[in-house]
Amino acid sequence: MKFSLSWLKQYLETDTSLEDIALKLNAIGLEVEGIEDPAAKLAGFRVAKVLTADKHPQADKLQVLTVDTGEGVLQVVCGAPNARAGLVGVLGLPGATVPANGMVLKVAAVRGVESNGMMCSTRELELGEDHDGIIELPEDAPVGTPFADYHGADPVIEVAITPNRPDCMGVYGIARDLAAAGLGTLKPIEVLDIAGSFPCPVEVRTDDAEGCSAFYGRVIKGVKNGPSPQWLQDRLKAAGQRPISALVDATNYLMLAYGRPAHAYDLAKLNGAVIARRAKDGETVVALNEKTYTLDAEMTVIADDSGVHDIAGIMGGEHSGCGDETTDVLLEIAYFDPERIAKTGRKLNLTSDARSRFERGIDPNFLDTGLDHLTKLIQTLCGGEASQAVRSGAAPATPKIVHFDPALTEKLGGVAIEPGEQQRILESLGFKVIAQEAGFDTSWTVTVPGWRPDVDGAPDIVEEVVRIHGLDKVTSVALPRADGVARPTATPTQALERRVRRAAAARGLHEAVTWSFLPSAEADAFADGNALWSLANPISEDMKVMRPSLLPGLLMAAKRNLDRGASSLRLFELGRRYLRGEGGASDERLALGFVLAGEKVSRGWATGKAVAFDAYDAKAEVSALLAEAGAPVEKLQVMGEAGSQFHPGQSATLRLGPKNVLARFGMLHPTVAKQFDIEGPVAIAEIYLDAIPGKKGAATFARTRYAPPALQAVTRDYAFLVPAELPAGDLIRMVAGADKVNIVSARLFDDFRGQGVPEGQKSLALEVTLQPLEKSYKEEDLKAISDKVTAAAAKLGAVLRG
Repeated sequence: MKFSLSWLKQYLETDTSLEDIALKLNAIGLEVEGIEDPAAKLAGFRVAKVLTADKHPQADKLQVLTVDTGEGVLQVVCGAPNARAGLVGVLGLPGATVPANGMVLKVAAVRGVESNGMMCSTRELELGEDHDGIIELPEDAPVGTPFADYHGADPVIEVAITPNRPDCMGVYGIARDLAAAGLGTLKPIEVLDIAGSFPCPVEVRTDDAEGCSAFYGRVIKGVKNGPSPQWLQDRLKAAGQRPISALVDATNYLMLAYGRPAHAYDLAKLNGAVIARRAKDGETVVALNEKTYTLDAEMTVIADDSGVHDIAGIMGGEHSGCGDETTDVLLEIAYFDPERIAKTGRKLNLTSDARSRFERGIDPNFLDTGLDHLTKLIQTLCGGEASQAVRSGAAPATPKIVHFDPALTEKLGGVAIEPGEQQRILESLGFKVIAQEAGFDTSWTVTVPGWRPDVDGAPDIVEEVVRIHGLDKVTSVALPRADGVARPTATPTQALERRVRRAAAARGLHEAVTWSFLPSAEADAFADGNALWSLANPISEDMKVMRPSLLPGLLMAAKRNLDRGASSLRLFELGRRYLRGEGGASDERLALGFVLAGEKVSRGWATGKAVAFDAYDAKAEVSALLAEAGAPVEKLQVMGEAGSQFHPGQSATLRLGPKNVLARFGMLHPTVAKQFDIEGPVAIAEIYLDAIPGKKGAATFARTRYAPPALQAVTRDYAFLVPAELPAGDLIRMVAGADKVNIVSARLFDDFRGQGVPEGQKSLALEVTLQPLEKSYKEEDLKAISDKVTAAAAKLGAVLRG
């Protein structure tokens, strides 16, 4: 919301400085996003008079001017066709910055003639669009006066309005808040009574009481449309609006001044009664933005016998708008259902200033007042004769009543405020306060004004009182803390994320944070046959689909870094992937993905050529991160079917059982690498943290006591001949489970294929660690364990080598 200081002071009688107004706005919850002071932009520009204008000796279209600056005479080269002796204009002195293009003026030679600055046009000073000549001021304009002082530069304040404050979507509402905060006196809204001199010739009614409960109108005949006066254009420009014509500007002025949208129709373009009704499925309308919108029966429209003219509460139609030829207008002011407006806007992907106000909730009691003020403004600007007002339906009129105990302010707000001050604050904000008992000691009945739909109960009243009184006056109080060691506040999932994130960083991976949205093609490459979530209103086409995997975003990040010369990349991301569950339900799943690209080891005198990453590097990282996440890594099975995105001969999955996939890893498929435009080998992996089974039993805060074994562990080596296609991991798991009481671990230390090993077989050597519990092993104990090991291995076709 932007407005000029003079516009604010039209409603707020105050001598407060601009700086103090900005500070108070921030203090009462209306965050100041910026202050634009035109005087600063116009520094270095002065009112100056052209004394002489002679032809440039080296250029036909240039003139050499002598200019009186009030402090002396300067020579200026100028190409404007209207430059002449006696003209009073605006001179930019050397050192001034031209607002339109940021150029810093300096003394320079133009075609061999020295020029000391520049005579300026309105476009160059951002005061208009005219660039056909330099500015011409009245002859009596004081020469030498800074142009900012002469022009009356008006500072512009921009504030951020939160969605719960529709009352501050108009300058008057902001003035009301500042007056309540003690920065001046709020001027009352003028009460007008425009009866009208003839009956309204157009029937105005609402046939959609749910979407449009009140629909008021009035005709003004004999208007003369054209450019609005300068004061009105200046205020609209300050608010970021483009002046169009007096009739359109008047409706925009009402909206910006009081937060009350309205609309003006060219009466000659209407046919029959003007009705607020439900749209028909498939009806279309060309809006003022020149786009065609297809409507449905859930939308409210303004229509006549010819069809739809207006998407109610959002945007008017192009063919019924007012132009220079308009002589008779129909003014429309209505109350639309906020929820209906919001739904319609989202369906049509259409935003407007009117929608932003209607969907937040406007004052239902401002219909007649708003219509009268708009009528008077149009008659002042364009003339004309007004009809009597016609009214169809009625806006919600039942006021909201809140029972409030002033003692609640200290209880909830943490600051003691006298009841009398609380009453003053509320009444200055437009609330009506009635005491249930004398002295205001017990309970109040507070009537909420129509412009505050956000106030629902007593806590909201406390908020209003405290923010106007001053949040800086609320004393900081520490929260109570229980005795003893603080217990953890993180959830199990948050704790898991922290552990895995730190473990990945500790292993040399660099965390990336990518968008949760992807281009359709990249998302489809990792969909694995799952239905994807597509956004109806994406930020851009490159951010249209919710990611089904973390890997596409990481691959896109890897490409950007490789394109910029990165030689080695180790990127990881921890986040959610988004799948469509049964019936279209949203399914968010926690995962960790990483990409290893480029050189694993750079070339060097000791290593020779650079070494690239391979699938085993990805597997090592996956295993380490799964172990940190608490997965039973020793029980995981290495299986295929990693997915079409992976190289079929250089990839695998880690599973807990045949169906529960905990991770997939391997080399990126060349086709997918080409799709992402990545050259060279790339290892990728994705860990499904949500698939890791939780710990059995109740979680305890303290760690279990560490009790080292009393006896020394014993190791035994076994060499087995196994089929060449048998995964070593299968043999390790089988051996480790042969005697769970005594065997604590088993690991592979040799894989041999060659002389002495029959063709089609390989020799796998395992180191098995045994842990005696109560007494040392005897030979018969070790033999019994060895028999169990060989028997278990034999189930896989393994034979102990002699």
